[in-house]
Order: sequence, then structure tokens, then C-alpha cells
Amino acid sequence: GKEVIIANAVIAILTIGGQQLFSFFTFSCPCHVGQNLIYGLAFLGVPALILLVVGYALNNQTWRLVTGKRSPLQKETTPNRLLHCKLICFVLCSITGRALVAPITWLAVTLINGSYYVCAMSEYVSVHYYGADPNVTASERRRILAAFPCSQLVPPELTRARDEVILLLRYQSQVAGWLLIAVVVITVFLSYCLASCFSPLSFLHFRYWSSYVHNEQELFDEATDQHSRLYAMQHVRKFFGFVPGSENVKEIRIPSLREWQAISGLAFLKRVDEEHYDYSLLHDWALKESVNGKFLKTDEDP
Repeated sequence: GKEVIIANAVIAILTIGGQQLFSFFTFSCPCHVGQNLIYGLAFLGVPALILLVVGYALNNQTWRLVTGKRSPLQKETTPNRLLHCKLICFVLCSITGRALVAPITWLAVTLINGSYYVCAMSEYVSVHYYGADPNVTASERRRILAAFPCSQLVPPELTRARDEVILLLRYQSQVAGWLLIAVVVITVFLSYCLASCFSPLSFLHFRYWSSYVHNEQELFDEATDQHSRLYAMQHVRKFFGFVPGSENVKEIRIPSLREWQAISGLAFLKRVDEEHYDYSLLHDWALKESVNGKFLKTDEDP
């Protein structure tokens, strides 16, 4: 939908801006044999990998897919294994498509920029681009080629050769960047075409379904927030003796030291029977303890 397109566009723009800042402040080619390739590929690949992981982590569908999969109740709710596997594959493809937006944008922009590729590949340029004495050893040739990304390290007589090598590498890098963009655009377009062809819904029915799912999720989130707030309010009222936010509080409850101890500390989600959990220590205390203890009138002097 429009929200997905806008979100992907924002992610791409932020990635482009981040890449430019990252390159300006941090990238500095070592211009040394054996180190250029590692350094250049690290700047190309590692941020892309991090962005991919972040893309997976920030997608709610990822956590919906993995949360509770080891629960014994999960087997009871998925009787059709084949249909379940197909659904998992579909959701994984959807998640991956969203997660790939930032890393592909990073790779495309860095390739079009060319600096990382020039640094990584300079020492591997074919020998006929290097106008020097053919009697120079291969190791010496690689050492000189590795220094080409750093203009201050290149002898004056090799300036023209350096310019030719840099232009060649930038050309290769930018062509690779535009090819990557073209492949991604065509793949995304064909994917949407195939998904539409195999959709069981007509065009307008699909738009209605998308709108319904979006509205259902919004309403569910609102109801979840309100329901959990009201449910938690019952337990807080039992502990303190009044509803938070009340203007006319007649009395308050003074919890005992043992009760403070009971709701403090760390606790995992606790299963109390086959159908229910205790969500917190306060929840556990409120369900087990009867209402008693010391109460204090708020209109009396202490």
C-alpha cells in the first residue's frame, strides 16, 4: 500500500544520507597491498549486513513469525503443515523484501559513488593500464597499483596511469551500481505482477482487504492498550486502594513490607493454569492475596 511505499522511500533516503556522511567522516583507503580489498569490501558489505539485520529486527512480522513457536499450543493451532509452511515462506519473502531496501540502497549508492570499489580493486587492475617498466616485479607492481587511490603517494611520472586506472574502476563501479538498481526494480515489478496474477481476489476486493487489515490492526492496538490499562488498573487499585487519576479519593491503602517485597524484583512470565498466565509480580500478588491491611483516610490529619 501507500504506507509501505512511503516507508521504503524514507528508509532509502535516510540510507543515502547516512552513506554520504559515513563516507565523508570515516572512509580513508589504506593504499597498501592486501589491505585495500579487505577495507573496501568491509565498508561495502558490513554496513549492508547491519542494515539487513536491523531491517529484520524492526519488522513486527519477524517477531510475529518467531514468537511462541516452541509453545506446546502452537502444534494444536497448525493442523495443516503444508499450508503453514507456504504461509511462513510468503511472510519470510515479505519480510526480506522490506529488510533489503536499506542494504540494497547502501550498496547501490556506494557503487555509484565508486570510492570503495576503487580502493578495493586498484591493485588488481590489468597490467596494460600501468605504464611502467615491464621489468618491474609483480609484487612491486601491485604495491604501486595499491597506492593509486592515494594521489599523494603516486610518483609524478605515473599520474596519467593513475588517472586512467581510477577512471576505469569508477566506470566499473558505477555500471555495477546501475545494474544492481535495474535488477532490483525489475525483480520487484515482476514480483508484484506474479503476486497479482495468482491473487484469489479481484483488484477492488484486494484494496478492500488491505484496508480492512490495516484498520483491524489499528483498532486492535487501541483495544489492547485500553484493555491492558483497565486490567492493570484493577491490580494497582487493589495494592494502593484507589484508582489512579481519581479526583475524590476517600482513603488509601498502606502496603506492608511483605507486600512490597512480593511485587519487587525480577520475574518471568508465569503460567498459572492451562489457559492463563501471570504477567507480572503485581498481577500474581493481586490474584492470590485478599484485600486487607492498613487503610488511611485522606481527609484525616496524619
